[in-house]
Amino acid sequence: MKTTFLPTATRHLLRASLLTALVSATLPTLAQSGDKDQLVVPLSSPGKPGMLRVKLVNGSINVVGYSGKDVVIDAASRDSKRTASRHLPATANGLRRIDNDSGVELTVDENDNRVNVKTDSYRHPVQLTIKVPQNFSLQVSTVQDGNIVVENVTGELEVGNVNGGIQLKDVGGSAVANTVNGAVTATFRSVSNGAPMAFSSVNGAVDVSFPNSTKAAFKLKTDHGEIYSDFDLVTERSAPKVNRSNEGGTYRVNVDNWTYGKINGGGAEVMMKTLNGNIYIRKAK
Repeated sequence: MKTTFLPTATRHLLRASLLTALVSATLPTLAQSGDKDQLVVPLSSPGKPGMLRVKLVNGSINVVGYSGKDVVIDAASRDSKRTASRHLPATANGLRRIDNDSGVELTVDENDNRVNVKTDSYRHPVQLTIKVPQNFSLQVSTVQDGNIVVENVTGELEVGNVNGGIQLKDVGGSAVANTVNGAVTATFRSVSNGAPMAFSSVNGAVDVSFPNSTKAAFKLKTDHGEIYSDFDLVTERSAPKVNRSNEGGTYRVNVDNWTYGKINGGGAEVMMKTLNGNIYIRKAK
């Protein structure tokens, strides 16, 4: 494993090949366990809120809040697991397999409690497990070959996927979570007053649990599904709004068939939308 660190204490660069490890006592600690690499990234201002940014092309992301003060990143290439499990063909009896480098190339940049993680996931699927202090905001996304799971984190959460699901477990603050092919599920232990939120999918259910005392104004829509709630949701039963526009002599008519409703007198807007799937608004247990 080859590791290079920039001279400033707030910026760290890691390039990992899963072969050797170079560890510095005054900079992030790099360790190897099995087919995974672990990087411990100290924050510039421990104990203060921070931000984690991760964007993958292929792979999964699991972010877990914990009581520590550092950001801890475990990275693994799924290709390395598949390579190790392959058997030699009979025609290769007596020969040894020469493997290509299937390690994870990881770049981590920390500045003023903002941690940016970049990988070579365009080459092969990457599995990231990241521990952050509980009071941390997130901007995380992936495109394919993986789900995103966020647990025990409070902050402004922006989560995006394309071909996979999104799960937010025991989170606080506010969230915007969108995917195309997969379900969106979220359970909030607390919500930020006055912060709008949005949850959407194209092919999948949208299932969100809120604290009983949450004040919110909902904007809901499912084209091929139903809407369910155990809150006393006061809905507006007005007729669908018809919007007409004239562009270049062509008339466009758009019917706004959203369902609007409030809980506990209303509050910030919460948009929940899916094309194929049900919508669930639950009281957190």
